[in-house]
Amino acid sequence: MSDHLNTEPALDRPDDFYEALIAAHRGLSDEQSAQLNCRLILLMANHIGRPQVLTEALALAGRGLGARP
Repeated sequence: MSDHLNTEPALDRPDDFYEALIAAHRGLSDEQSAQLNCRLILLMANHIGRPQVLTEALALAGRGLGARP
């Protein structure tokens, strides 16, 4: 397993995942939607399990948003 973030396309059907993600948020309040996102992030972080990869992902996701490095 790599200790670096893979930013190359890896989903066979990215549009299907995007649709499922949008559908999961349908009917939720803003607070429930934020909770869903947090839970999903924590589940995916646990699956990845590599602190260095997760740190890279946080930095990349926050780039240009005023987030701390």
